[in-house]
Amino acid sequence: MSQVPTHLRYTEDHEWVETGTDGTVTVGITDHAQKNLGDIVFFELPEVGRKVEVGEAVGVVESVKAASDLFCPVTGEIVQINDEVTDDPETVNSEPYEMWLFKVRTKSGAGSNGLLDAKAYEKLIAGG
Repeated sequence: MSQVPTHLRYTEDHEWVETGTDGTVTVGITDHAQKNLGDIVFFELPEVGRKVEVGEAVGVVESVKAASDLFCPVTGEIVQINDEVTDDPETVNSEPYEMWLFKVRTKSGAGSNGLLDAKAYEKLIAGG
């Protein structure tokens, strides 16, 4: 069974979301996602300063098995990317919840609508 930390929120696209006290949202891929992808070999992350909409494809993760789009879980502006994962993408396989991908400053009033809590995400990945 995949790990599902209870303090995070999740998307149906298998990304995790953590809202910071400064209003930024940190995004990564879940343990379930990295297990299904297999050995990750490449990340294409969005450019800092890019304006993004919820559900928009903002990057790509490639593994030895497949390539998948990364989707933005909130509306806002990309304020930071994690160069460590672009330089060393396989670290996400061993530490999916420590290795974030990008951070978004959300528009005021932009909530986390549509995000799942840990229990709902566990149900999703269990096939229920």
